[in-house]
Amino acid sequence: MRLFKLVLVAALTAAPAMAFAQTPAPEQPKNPIVKREINQQRRIGNGIHNGRLTPRQGARLERQQMRIHRQVRAMRARQNGRLTMRERRMIHRRQNVASRGIFRAKHMHRRIG
Repeated sequence: MRLFKLVLVAALTAAPAMAFAQTPAPEQPKNPIVKREINQQRRIGNGIHNGRLTPRQGARLERQQMRIHRQVRAMRARQNGRLTMRERRMIHRRQNVASRGIFRAKHMHRRIG
């Protein structure tokens, strides 16, 4: 009877630990456009948090990201969720411009522009 209790207690203690050990990490999106949006949002948030961006600069950069995101959604809605190569190229260019804006705002002594 003692052995049974010992095994039961061991099983009940190990089961939750095994469940947590098998929990996968949150998956990163596989879509490069979405990955880039997330990365740029993170860069803006970090800049505001560490004081390199003023709240006003952060808001402007966030609005820019929001406009790009809306444009991607509209393009996908027209094409049943697909983007043509031309549309991907256009989005990539807009993200490049936004990325340069984030860098410049974070590194140019809080200049807004």
